[in-house]
Amino acid sequence: MSKTLVLAEKPSVGRDLAKVLKCNQNKGAYIEGPNYIVTWALGHLVTLLDPEGYGDKYKKWSMDTLPMLPKKMKLTVIKKTGKQFNEVKKQMLRDDIKDLVIATDAGREGELVARWIIEKVGFKKPIKRLWISSQTDKAILDGFKNLKPGSSYDNLYKAAVGRAEADWIVGLNVTRALTCKYNAQLSAGRVQSPTLAMIVQREEDIKNFKPKNYHTIIANSNNFSMEWINKDNTNRLFNEEIAKKIVGECRGRDAEVVDIKESNKKQYAPALYDLTELQRDCNRIFGYSAKQTLSIMQRLYENYKILTYPRTDSRYITKDVVPTLKDRLKAICVSNYAKPATEILKGNIHASKSFVDDSKVSDHHAIIPTEQRVSLGSLSSEERNVYDLVIKRFLSVLLPPFEYVQTGITIKIGDETFRAKGKVIKDKGWKMVYDRVDDLEETNEEGILKEQVLPKLVKGDKLKINNVEIKKHQTKPPARFNEGTLLSAMENPQKYINVDKESAKTLGETGGLGTVATRADIIEKLFNSFVIEKKGKELIPTSKGKQLIELVPKDLKSPLLTARWEKELDYISKGKEDAHDFIGRMRNYATALVQDVKFSTDKYTHDNLTGKKCPQCGKYMLEVKGKNGVMNVCQDRECGYRESISRVTNARCPECKKKLELRGHGEGAIYVCPGTNCNFREKASQFKKRFDKNGKVDKREVNNYMKKMKKEAEEFNENPFAALLKDFK
Repeated sequence: MSKTLVLAEKPSVGRDLAKVLKCNQNKGAYIEGPNYIVTWALGHLVTLLDPEGYGDKYKKWSMDTLPMLPKKMKLTVIKKTGKQFNEVKKQMLRDDIKDLVIATDAGREGELVARWIIEKVGFKKPIKRLWISSQTDKAILDGFKNLKPGSSYDNLYKAAVGRAEADWIVGLNVTRALTCKYNAQLSAGRVQSPTLAMIVQREEDIKNFKPKNYHTIIANSNNFSMEWINKDNTNRLFNEEIAKKIVGECRGRDAEVVDIKESNKKQYAPALYDLTELQRDCNRIFGYSAKQTLSIMQRLYENYKILTYPRTDSRYITKDVVPTLKDRLKAICVSNYAKPATEILKGNIHASKSFVDDSKVSDHHAIIPTEQRVSLGSLSSEERNVYDLVIKRFLSVLLPPFEYVQTGITIKIGDETFRAKGKVIKDKGWKMVYDRVDDLEETNEEGILKEQVLPKLVKGDKLKINNVEIKKHQTKPPARFNEGTLLSAMENPQKYINVDKESAKTLGETGGLGTVATRADIIEKLFNSFVIEKKGKELIPTSKGKQLIELVPKDLKSPLLTARWEKELDYISKGKEDAHDFIGRMRNYATALVQDVKFSTDKYTHDNLTGKKCPQCGKYMLEVKGKNGVMNVCQDRECGYRESISRVTNARCPECKKKLELRGHGEGAIYVCPGTNCNFREKASQFKKRFDKNGKVDKREVNNYMKKMKKEAEEFNENPFAALLKDFK
C-alpha cells in the first residue's frame, strides 16, 4: 500500500504531526503509520557549498581570487546533521512513497529547508504543502484537510534561494576582501552592516552632543501646580534672565482662571503583537534579549501549543480567525485572565477593523492564544512572563476602550499664561487587565508637569498663588540603543537616519532591516564578532566595530540597500520579478564592492592586543568582550585559537544573589562574585557540594543543574567549564 511522506522542520513538530496522523511505529529518524510516514529535518540539513568547495584556489583567503562568482551555486549536506539527511533520503527514495507533504515552518526560510532537501535528494514525485499558524491537533487536522499544491509556493522558494545566494555572493566576498586587506577578522553583510552603522552613528551623536541648560517655571496654589507656557505652547526657556523676569512679574499676584476645557476621551488598546513588538516589550520590561524572547515563544508555540506562530510581522488577524475567538477565550479562562475573558464571552465579539484586517496579513496573523487550554503551573517564570504579555494584549483588543475626562485649565498671572492638566477615569475598559503602568508606558518627557487631580473650578475664579519657582533642566543626548530600541530601529530605520521622503517611503513599505525571523540572529552575530558589547542594558560599539564601519563600502552601510533587496524578494515571491535578474545584479554588485575594498587607502589597528602569545601560532592574542564574558582570541584568522578568561554563568552568589563569573581553567576554575561589596569566591569543584542535603545528594537537582551548566559551556566555545564537565553523563 502506498503512503504519503510528511517532512517537518524539527523532531518535536514531527512527533506532534505523527500523533495526529496516527503514526505509531517510532523508527528513530522517522515515525510510520498505515497511511503516513513522518520524518524531519533538524533546521537546515542542506546549505550552499562553501567557497572552498569550488576549487583549491579558494582554500587560501587571498585578494587575487576575489570576487568569487561560481557559475552555478551548488548545494551540500551539512556534515553535523548528515546522518539525519541520509535517513530522510532513504524515506524519500522508498518505492511505497506516492507523494510528499512539506510541513516545515510556514514561511520563506521553512520553504527553503524542505526544498533544498528535496532538490539534493532528487525527489520527483508530487508535492503538497501544509500551511498552518498553530501546532494544536485541531490546526494540524484542518491543515491536512486543506493541503495546497506545492507549486503554489514555487515563487516563495525562488525568493528564499535569491536571499540565500545574494547573502553568499555579497557577504562572503566583502568579508573575505576586508579580512585579506586589513589582516583582521572583519565581517560585513547587507543587514549586519547597516545595523552596526546605526549603533556607531548613535555613539557619534552622543559624543558630539553639547548639553544646553533650560528652565521651566512652576506656580503653586493650595490644591495644585501649574506650568508656564509661551505663545507657541512650549514650556522651555533657554534664557535664565527671561525666566527670572517672568517669575519677578508673577510673584505676589493672584491668578485668574481664563479657560476650562473638558473633553471626553477614548483610548483604544494597542494592536496585537507581532514578533518585533513582543521582543521590544520583553526587553523593556524583563530585560530579555531578542533571541531569548524568540526561543521562549518557540517553546510556547511548539511544545506547549498555547500560542500561535511566532515569526510573524503582522499585528492583525484575518476574518476566518474570528469564529475561533470564543474557543480561544475559553482556553485562557484561568487565574487573572478569567474575569476579563468571561466578561468578553458574555457579550458579542465585535470584529473591529483595529485588529481584523485581511489586507494587513501576509504569511501569518498576529500572535494570539490557540484553542488549547493552558496549564500555567507547567510554565517557567520566563515562559509565564511572555505568555502573560500576549494574553493581556489579546484580551485588550476585545475589551472596550479606556474612557476618561481630560481637563485642561488655562490660568493668567498678570500677562503670563500657565496651564494645568487633569484626568478623571470614567471606564477602565481594556486597562483593567494591566496592573502595572510600566507594562504600558515609556518614560515621561523631563520637565513636563504630570497630570493631577484638579479641584472643581469655573471660569473667572481667582486663585491664591503661594509661590512661583524656576526649575533647572538640561537637554539630554539621544539614548544609546538597547536590544528593544535597536529592534525598533531595524524595523523602522527611516525614523533613526536622515533619508529623503522617497527613501523613507521605501523603508516603510519593506519593513526595514532584515525580517522578524532574522533580526535576533543579526544582533547575536554583532555580539559574536565582537563589534558591539553590552554595558548594563545599553549597546556600545567596540573599537573594532567603529573601525569596521569606516572600512565597509558606503553603499553596504545604508539600510536602503537591504530595503530594496527585500522589496525585490517580495516581488519574486509574488511572481512579479525574475529571480535570475536579481542574482545577476547581486553578482555585479559584489564585484563593485570588492574593487571598492581593494583600492581603499584606509588602515585598521588592533588596539586590544594583550601581552599573551597564542599557544598555537605564537602571535599576540586579542582580548575581546563577548555577550557573556571575556575571551582571548588569536589575531590570526587562520589560526582561530580562543580561550575564556571569565564567563558570566546562571549560578547565583549565595550571599548577594548576583550572577557568578567563572574564571580560570580546569581544576583551577573558580566562581567569583562580580558585586562590588561582595567577596564571595569558591572553587568550581566545590560548587557541586552546595547541592548536598544533609549528607545526601539530590541527584535529579544536581543533574539538571549540571546539564544547564554544560550547555552554557558548550555555547561559549572554548569555555574552561567544558573541560570540567567532559566526563559528566
